[in-house]
Amino acid sequence: MKKWNVASIRAAKGHVKLGCCTAYDACFARLADEAGVPMILVGDSMGNNVLGFETTLPVRMEQTLSATAAVARGAKDALVVADLPFGSYQCGEDAAMANAVECLKAGADAVKLEGASERVCAFIRRLTEAGIPVLAHVGMMPQSVNAYGGWKKQGKTREEADRVLADAKAVEAAGAFAVTLECIPSDLAAEITAALSIVTVGIGAGPVCDAQWLVMHDLLGLNERVPPFVKKYADLASAVRGAFAAYVQEVAGGAFPSK
Repeated sequence: MKKWNVASIRAAKGHVKLGCCTAYDACFARLADEAGVPMILVGDSMGNNVLGFETTLPVRMEQTLSATAAVARGAKDALVVADLPFGSYQCGEDAAMANAVECLKAGADAVKLEGASERVCAFIRRLTEAGIPVLAHVGMMPQSVNAYGGWKKQGKTREEADRVLADAKAVEAAGAFAVTLECIPSDLAAEITAALSIVTVGIGAGPVCDAQWLVMHDLLGLNERVPPFVKKYADLASAVRGAFAAYVQEVAGGAFPSK
């Protein structure tokens, strides 16, 4: 098929729901791409899933750029979105703009950032005016975990729901082509999806969104403890552990390598 782009992602709204995921290297990006995944996020979730951190906050710009370049080399048809890490767009607009430009130079088709404050929306406008597509993110925002005091579902009260809805409308008005809705009630996600002309991408936000994210390590069963909304489509942790164990045993017993 032709390569997915911002226009084709937007055109899918109301016609086909998109199953999207993260990837952090060329190998898994190639496999996801060959399976027909339309949009791959080089998420700052690499902090938890690849680099061994407790949160996404320690991920650095150079790590994002390295992973983005690898994913872009592996994915031929999927739209590749680089997740701007914490600190990379809170550092002043000029420096943030330079970071976003570097993501596209590394091979990303778009960038993703969290929040809907006046400052963030002004930055979204500047990015889109410069020809850099933006995927926004509202609801539960992992980069704000310290402000929340932990991982907490958002939009549970009507007041909170109105705030999340207003945030989603604000990033749409600023020019984002899509918005991630993370860990909000399903009925709120449905309300937002109906209110917006742009694509909503849910993660822990129920079935009504236009598209879904899953973290690659969760859906493949590489992470054995996963959030309750995750469905494991494989149990690769057991398979990989078994393969390593068989290799160690065969080397120790002299069965591998053979003559």
